[in-house]
Amino acid sequence: MNEQIKQIAERLKGLREALDLSQEEMAAQCGKTSNEIDLYESGLIDIPLSFLFDVAQNFKIETATLISGDEPRMSSYSVTRKGKGASIERTKAYKYQTLASGFKNPKVEPFEVTVEPNDNPIFLNAHSGQEFNLVLEGKLQFRINDKDLILEEGDSIYFDSALPHGMKALGGKPTRFLAVII
Repeated sequence: MNEQIKQIAERLKGLREALDLSQEEMAAQCGKTSNEIDLYESGLIDIPLSFLFDVAQNFKIETATLISGDEPRMSSYSVTRKGKGASIERTKAYKYQTLASGFKNPKVEPFEVTVEPNDNPIFLNAHSGQEFNLVLEGKLQFRINDKDLILEEGDSIYFDSALPHGMKALGGKPTRFLAVII
């Protein structure tokens, strides 16, 4: 697994320990099993962004802090220059770049997501809240609640993110989209 995921795993374990929670207690609060928490803290498997978002909401910390290790400091505005947001490459298929990592207590979590084309099946995840996705470049197969939709450049979708959802780049090219998690 890549170094970024190992660092996020260390921050996740550090947070749990700082809160004086067992893996079982954290699991119960985040809707996971203690085995899943143990695996996430090991740094040996991918940690879903949806899980990091849920941890951040449950324990009142910034998602960006879990991803980058830096504490946001801005409260009036925060500028993220093109290509300069804190990024995480969860797998070779998905790259997330935070777009508000410098802002304290954001009400939404905006990301620029790049999905690389591959032949793997669509991985579904779910998390609390709602989500808005706007395709910036490319073509995307978007699956939500067992329904497949094709989204092209300029298309968007707003949905209940508690429903199982996932995506896949089409056309043999990477797809970039704006994801706003509320």
